[in-house]
Amino acid sequence: QVQLVESGGGLVQAGGSLRLSCASSGIIFGTMAWYRQAPGKQRELVARISRSGNTNYAGSVEGRFAISRDNAKNTGFLQMNNLKPEDTAVYYCNGDPPLPRWGQGTQVTVSS
Repeated sequence: QVQLVESGGGLVQAGGSLRLSCASSGIIFGTMAWYRQAPGKQRELVARISRSGNTNYAGSVEGRFAISRDNAKNTGFLQMNNLKPEDTAVYYCNGDPPLPRWGQGTQVTVSS
């Protein structure tokens, strides 16, 4: 059974940093990705990373966020720096394309 567990979110002031973690089981992702969903908005792809380490970022987070993964431990990470209020959202990890099953996500709130 596939399980995705995100953690590391919280409340931070603008300009601050957070590091999100994703523990996955029951699946080995080729491409691992982070998504986010802000209130009233559709879920969007934030960053993705292949098993070999190639990365892609949404334009809104390029240069501020860094995605990484530990293939041996089936875990993923999202380092978020210089956070902005518009980064406020629930963050999820999944594959790309995503599996139908999602984790509970982790809330990131950035205050101005």
